[in-house]
Amino acid sequence: MSKPLAWTLFVLTVLLLAAAVVLGLTGGEGGDVIFGFIPVTLAFALVGALIAVRVGNRLGWYFLAGATVTAVSVAASAYAARAATAELPGAAWAGWIFTLTLGVTAPFFFLVPLLFPDGRPPSPRWRPVVWAAVAAGLADAVSSAISDVNFSANFKHLRDPVVLIAPLGTVDNLATSVGPFVFLAGAVSIIVRFRRSGQEQRQQLKWFMYAAALSASAVFVAAIRNNPLTVFEITVPLIPAAVGIAIFKYHLYDIDRLISRTLAYVIVTGLLVGVYTGLVILAGVLGFSTPPAVAIATLAAAALFSPLRRRVQHTVDKRFNRVRYDAELTAAAFAARLRDALDLDHVRADLRQTVDSAVQPAHISIWTAGGGDYR
Repeated sequence: MSKPLAWTLFVLTVLLLAAAVVLGLTGGEGGDVIFGFIPVTLAFALVGALIAVRVGNRLGWYFLAGATVTAVSVAASAYAARAATAELPGAAWAGWIFTLTLGVTAPFFFLVPLLFPDGRPPSPRWRPVVWAAVAAGLADAVSSAISDVNFSANFKHLRDPVVLIAPLGTVDNLATSVGPFVFLAGAVSIIVRFRRSGQEQRQQLKWFMYAAALSASAVFVAAIRNNPLTVFEITVPLIPAAVGIAIFKYHLYDIDRLISRTLAYVIVTGLLVGVYTGLVILAGVLGFSTPPAVAIATLAAAALFSPLRRRVQHTVDKRFNRVRYDAELTAAAFAARLRDALDLDHVRADLRQTVDSAVQPAHISIWTAGGGDYR
């Protein structure tokens, strides 16, 4: 029963998003916003379906439910957000559904860090955070459903079909303000999980934290430059992708190496940008603001790249990729001992011990020229 239900929800999500695309291309307004949410929604739906079918993890069903509701919201918005001359039957009700589901989808994203990787909070003490998010989502949905809180702001050419009481703007604002606190609590819970977890779960958490940090940083930088939507479309799907890798194949990929390389290149890039900017400014102050001066600054920054990257990579590996750093030290020590070694049996034993401590393989075989093999 679980497999058909999971794939049914996934197909429903795809069909709703496809309908939103068709509506957006045939007279709908706000097409950029609609298309911006499609990659994210598809990523959460696909990963959620795979997790729900293959593992049965609660997080998979959570992803699927959130993606389906988001797809309903996107399709309803595309249906309602059309020019008055191209208005479709029931457009006002579609807009009402959009405002109703909008309040439900926000807590979904805020709760993801708290529920990763097993769909449960770290301990019962964190359940109030979940209930706060659920209560905020329900309050937002109810206030939008019975009063004109968000409807007129999104669909100026339509009239809200359900206005039972005066707009509950205060309730809606309070419910919305809960979201950042839930997200902050989720970030803290990740740290708590990491400190208490074993080696396997730590690798899973590293995958999630890497993708989340990369996505958040990219969107933040793009927001400063007033163009966050494209970056949002590209980077946020990395979060569900990292969740899928963490649950299925986290042990096949060296996340520590990815983290250390990313940190090293970010640090080196920042330092080189600073050096380049400083040289250009200095040239301008000294009256040498000419193309040759800019070229010299560029060449200086390029010449510093390789030695600076090696130094920074060494420092980062020592702090964040200790396994690789220790393995390199072990290999270097073996190479130093090998120069003075004379006895072949001693070299074999030393090599076996070095490989075992560096990479911890399940089996070790050593072949020597003319001497068969040593296992």
